[in-house]
Amino acid sequence: MSKIAVNKSDLVDLISEETEISKATAQRVLNSFLEAITLTLRSGKSLTFPGFGTFSVKARAARVGRNPKTGEPINIEASNVPNFKAGKGLKDAVNSGSVVTEEEEA
Repeated sequence: MSKIAVNKSDLVDLISEETEISKATAQRVLNSFLEAITLTLRSGKSLTFPGFGTFSVKARAARVGRNPKTGEPINIEASNVPNFKAGKGLKDAVNSGSVVTEEEEA
């Protein structure tokens, strides 16, 4: 399996090609989608895409860590972190090498 990363520009190109819309429109759609996920998570709600996965927020407790350079203990504050749990459809698609689209699931 290749370890080449896809960046946002590559994703915009793919969306543009797959949907036959302009790159500018694809970029606006992608930006809106990412903003919707961010706003949903910021409000404390989770976002589920059946067959793909669930985006949620997990609370991380305060803890004592170590400065890797000096070994000195440091206090790390509690925080909320985004979390993603892959759904069965995504897991199966990754392991089979094929992509299942919404139309094919129906």
